[in-house]
Amino acid sequence: MAARRSVAVLLKRSVVSAAKSPAQTRCISSSSSPRRKVAVLGAAGGIGQPLGLLMKLNPLVTDLSLYDIAGTPGVAADISHVDTTATVEGFAGEADLAKALKGCDLVIIPAGVPRKPGMTRDDLFKINAGIVKGLCTAIAEHCPGALVNMISNPVNSTVPIAAEVFKLHGTYDSRKLFGVTTLDVVRARTFYSVLKGLPVREVNVPVVGGHAGITILPLFSQASPKVQLTDEEIEALTKRTQDGGTEVVQAKAGKGSATLSMAYAGALFAEACLKGLNGVENIQCSYVASDITNLPFFSSKVRLGRNGVEEVLELGSLSDYEQKGLEALKEELQSSIQKGLDFVKPQHT
Repeated sequence: MAARRSVAVLLKRSVVSAAKSPAQTRCISSSSSPRRKVAVLGAAGGIGQPLGLLMKLNPLVTDLSLYDIAGTPGVAADISHVDTTATVEGFAGEADLAKALKGCDLVIIPAGVPRKPGMTRDDLFKINAGIVKGLCTAIAEHCPGALVNMISNPVNSTVPIAAEVFKLHGTYDSRKLFGVTTLDVVRARTFYSVLKGLPVREVNVPVVGGHAGITILPLFSQASPKVQLTDEEIEALTKRTQDGGTEVVQAKAGKGSATLSMAYAGALFAEACLKGLNGVENIQCSYVASDITNLPFFSSKVRLGRNGVEEVLELGSLSDYEQKGLEALKEELQSSIQKGLDFVKPQHT
């Protein structure tokens, strides 16, 4: 029994508590939490299965809908035996997609193929773009008001794809579409805390830009607690955060990508969204429609609330190193964004 409690405490780590400033969290309502239905699309995959389990453990989730092209009934049966209050249903195949989505408040999309050794994010795009387009079409038809958390890579392109699909169906609300970049934040926190011997639960590091390679820009100048870093340490921490996904792919020797840490990060961000919907405002980093740079989509701190994104926050003061990194990432990020836009709405010359 004690072991179960300790696991539950670990898995229920509050995203909101990771924001250190009291101003970053504001409880708007003290009433009991409403019923919330969450769907995981791609629930039989390497990310989807642990993510489904983590969402079953979250007390804010009352109804959990697990969908994939195959295998989901077994996953749902397995997760449903966990003794928490959320009800679980599994749906398999396109014929069941509408039932999986009906009435959802939050849809999480980890669907698609994982990255393998030697596979670029461009290779991933060719496969995953069509999957995302189809799923977002179904969301537009069956739960157009839901918050959408995009995990399917390459996020820099799949979020613009989702936006264009929703626009075509007249359901686009920029406040409700998120690229989940929380894993970059989790990695930056971990690497920073280990390097400097800090309690990781007290560490916060904002990460801005995008969600691939050099487009990932951790802002260690804004990290808390504040400690002195050498130029070499900053460069090494930045590089490791940017290459975290590749590190896992190589370590797994062709047998997988970052599935468990991604599921954890996805669950953290999903919890933050649910808390926002329930009236507990909190600040997280996410890749969203933005005008704080000249790019139409950008990851930065956003304030979550009842409508999804309540505010996109400014970048704040950047070091010279970070300012150079910001300028360096823009061309690549713009190219990825355009690739997503063109997939749905090709440009004719």
